[in-house]
Amino acid sequence: MYRVGSPFWRFLAKLGMPLIVRVDVLFDQEAGVYVATSPDLRGLVAEAKTKDELIGAVYDCVDLLLEDQLHQPLKHKPLAAWSGDLRYA
Repeated sequence: MYRVGSPFWRFLAKLGMPLIVRVDVLFDQEAGVYVATSPDLRGLVAEAKTKDELIGAVYDCVDLLLEDQLHQPLKHKPLAAWSGDLRYA
């Protein structure tokens, strides 16, 4: 697996290298939703009421954003990696 944001990630992704995307998650107490962003993938912002819904939303967003940046479909589904740490806002 090769991390999105590392040197040459786009080139390697086009060759079919599986990708990994780091994800940060926080819980917005005021809104009552989980919010995911990524330091690796520009534009990734997903929110959902539950962690399970958030995971699905993150994978959907990651797929769309990567295909948009690469200008082609992905050969392998990317892996979104979350450490499990949860920040509160």
